[in-house]
Amino acid sequence: MNHFINISDLSKNELRSIIDGAKKRKSERGKKPQSQTDDYQPLQGKTMIMIFEKTSTRTRISFDLAVKQLGGSSIILNQDEIHYGKGDETIKDTAKVLSQYADILMIRTDLHKNVDEFKKYLEIPIINGLTDQGHPCQVMSDILTFEELKGNIKGKNIAWIGDGNNVANSLILSGALLGIEVRVACPKGYEPSPYVVNKALQIYKDKKLLKISNDPFLAARGANVLYTDVWSSMGEENKKQDKDKDFKGFTIDKNLLSNTDEDAIVLHCLPAYRFKEITDEVFESKNSRIFQQAENRLHVQQALLACLLS
Repeated sequence: MNHFINISDLSKNELRSIIDGAKKRKSERGKKPQSQTDDYQPLQGKTMIMIFEKTSTRTRISFDLAVKQLGGSSIILNQDEIHYGKGDETIKDTAKVLSQYADILMIRTDLHKNVDEFKKYLEIPIINGLTDQGHPCQVMSDILTFEELKGNIKGKNIAWIGDGNNVANSLILSGALLGIEVRVACPKGYEPSPYVVNKALQIYKDKKLLKISNDPFLAARGANVLYTDVWSSMGEENKKQDKDKDFKGFTIDKNLLSNTDEDAIVLHCLPAYRFKEITDEVFESKNSRIFQQAENRLHVQQALLACLLS
């Protein structure tokens, strides 16, 4: 594996290797202070550049900590701090320059095609830190969280309730690779990308494991996991009012949770609008593993960086 852009670019064994590597990194790190480096130092002397065209909390902090804990250093650039972000330098030229300065690039960008174009000209690995089409780093943390609590995820089911967005796309593709039943419930017109659905169906050994509907209660029935995200993603602020109306009935609340498996896990990739896509009661319930899920971003980033650079 030379880059990490799409879940579908990986083999099942490569995806499994990153998740298992994250378990090992978390176990070996234990309760060390976050400022303390790991004994394992595969990034010693290596530098990571991160470009953020969109705001970030978990991705930014977890990657910054991960690279430093593994012995490396990081440079964080916001869109308005570089010529590429201002539109007065091409991706090609930017990629060639960054290849001389760093050992790996992570980018969070509005357009997935930008990541593909960076890859074309880079001489170093690139990581997709989120695009309009996918959020592959997030779903590895989701799987890690599930397996810490319930064991191997193969054959289990996840109910995604809400917008068929970039996280849903990556979840569907990871489900196809690992044999997870993925049930997606969205309002009409907000279903996941047809391209992603078709790609997943090509990978799934049992195509019946992918279920797309407009019924949140059907998706949630007996589910092992209830998962949601904000209804309006970054850059969709002008659509919030319409989406709030269209997504009525797709809130994860106590009633929907009661339709799941008795000890179902509730996940949210954050940030959350409590009382929109999820109620405060469910967010703070014993079923919620949202902050464990957020913590696991760090351990997944460590495993991913070690895989690409060691």
